[in-house]
Amino acid sequence: MKPQAKPQRIDFAELNRRAVPWLPDLLARWLPDGKPQGREWVALNPRRSDRHPGSFAINLRTGAWADFADPSARGRDVIGLAAYLFDLSPGKAAKHLADALRIEVPRG
Repeated sequence: MKPQAKPQRIDFAELNRRAVPWLPDLLARWLPDGKPQGREWVALNPRRSDRHPGSFAINLRTGAWADFADPSARGRDVIGLAAYLFDLSPGKAAKHLADALRIEVPRG
């Protein structure tokens, strides 16, 4: 009996790299109340009772994001944003993001 090959790990960096050009489209779906302001997408944070846009922002060039009204709500990339918004593990957020982009989850 042949030993089973280990599944390759998700290449999170590659998936994030491929997602950044699509951020405006993704964010229009994920945060439809938001809008681009300079290099950022500014929206209400759907994870708290946010009434005024401005504190929740996503950098459109890097995918880094933060809610400046909540110091625990911040991240460095699109997968972290998807994990935060949809309450997913990083692996499930990667799958969710790849599905949204209609690509295979990069492995390597």
